[in-house]
Amino acid sequence: MEDGFKLRDSKIAIIGLGLMGGSLALALKGKCAAIYGIDSHPATIELALAKGIVDQADTNPVELLPHADLVILATPVPAILSFIPKLPSFIQNPCIVLDLGSTKRNIVQTMSTMPERFDVLGGHPVCGKEKLGLENADSDIYRNALFIVTPLERTSLRAKSAIKQIISAIGAHLMEMNPEDHDRSLAFTSHLPFLISSALVQSVPQELSELIGPGFRSTSRLAGTPSQMMMGVLQSNRANILLAVRKFQEELASIEVALSTKNDSLLETILNSAQVHYQSMTH
Repeated sequence: MEDGFKLRDSKIAIIGLGLMGGSLALALKGKCAAIYGIDSHPATIELALAKGIVDQADTNPVELLPHADLVILATPVPAILSFIPKLPSFIQNPCIVLDLGSTKRNIVQTMSTMPERFDVLGGHPVCGKEKLGLENADSDIYRNALFIVTPLERTSLRAKSAIKQIISAIGAHLMEMNPEDHDRSLAFTSHLPFLISSALVQSVPQELSELIGPGFRSTSRLAGTPSQMMMGVLQSNRANILLAVRKFQEELASIEVALSTKNDSLLETILNSAQVHYQSMTH
């Protein structure tokens, strides 16, 4: 492939027009030659066309994928993993392939088996909201968000240029990582918070719902994420997530010990340390 990639001249196919794929289509609207949308749900296709979110859309990948210069896989992780081996049957021309999956090791490994005509790299925009679906798509969801890229050894400068142009066009910030470091890190910063949020909601009796205030709402918000969105993430990053869960259990156990032994000085030390950590991490 030639080194040059011009976003404005490129035809981009987005597979999966949910929250992330739909938001990306909106954010790229008018900044590339054409946006094609592919989704297995006819109602989603109808909505995408009715709202002008994409230029063309179809439930059948064979109709649009052969015309794409760049394909973006924006489905849940299991669907990405199952779709990658199917791409060569749809696309005969050289093509850049990017994914938006929340875990990277398995996806990048699967990408590495694709024919050489595919210029592949992994991606993960660290943003979103718990309300999914195209109806919740928002062109600003990527603005100022971190967009992690996990290139393969075979990833060309052209593909890297393409993703840099896309990230710039949607107002995100690029960070490059290797897949293993990504999965290890996101287990703590993304996947663990979802599980903690779920456990918190489960631990509060239903009859106390009228007493819920903004603190509980903000802490438990992630529990509203549909399980089908998270199951593939948890399955594909199980070992790292278990490490994160155990670390959290250790910290919670320290608080439990301080409370049960009435060691208020220890409790205050833990809380002060947490406050300092919070301020340094979120400044």
